[in-house]
Amino acid sequence: MKTIVCIKQVPDTAEVRINPETNTLIRDGVPSIINPYDMHAIEAGLYIKEKTGGSVTVLTMGPPQAETALRYAISMGVDDAVLLTDRAFAGSDTCATAYILSKAIEQLGVDIIICGKQAIDGDTAQVSPEIAEFLDIPHIAYIRKFDDIKNDRIVVQRLMDEGYDLVESSLPVLLTVVRELNDPRMPSLKGKIAAKKAEVKKMSASDIGAGEDDIGLKGSPTQVRNIFAPGTTKDRKILEGAAEEQVDLLLKELTELKCL
Repeated sequence: MKTIVCIKQVPDTAEVRINPETNTLIRDGVPSIINPYDMHAIEAGLYIKEKTGGSVTVLTMGPPQAETALRYAISMGVDDAVLLTDRAFAGSDTCATAYILSKAIEQLGVDIIICGKQAIDGDTAQVSPEIAEFLDIPHIAYIRKFDDIKNDRIVVQRLMDEGYDLVESSLPVLLTVVRELNDPRMPSLKGKIAAKKAEVKKMSASDIGAGEDDIGLKGSPTQVRNIFAPGTTKDRKILEGAAEEQVDLLLKELTELKCL
């Protein structure tokens, strides 16, 4: 069973700042971390390896410093790491990014692709399903539990608003996972030593056969025009009285606001 986990190195949200002139995130000097949802994806990949055998490869697209995130994943126990890095990738939107990742996955070969449900910097949750579309394989979102994994199929629980769906799929398949699935393990001392010695494979646009019209700004059908912090309001009201009275007052307020 070959599993590929797609991860992303993102700015630590506690340190995020916005350039007032360009309305873009200031990444210089901001600590970077592995996207928190992707940590659960890494743990899911390791779980599958422990249950079925095979290997786990972690894959990311980014600048050379993204290698740090890959080495952390190796310290957790993954077998291989691949960094897609090329100046031609700069400016890629979600569609172009998914295309780039899918081209690399085609070369690497895979049974199961695992991603976090979304990245905390963009919050679009678009890249994972787009990868599945480029590869023309099934995609199951919001995985909260693995029920059965075999060489030719997988059965999972998909988190829903009122419970969960039990979904079966053939392989290969792409899964996006939620926090409820697991608790990511901490790196071991042996893993940290292995991570320092490990070779991180680097692939460029030419290595994966990506067309120049499909990557970077040229291959991006969308562009971010503005990023801003949401405003705050001080329009609030405290409801007093017994619980029943507060409920009646709340219903009245919601009715007047046409929320009901």
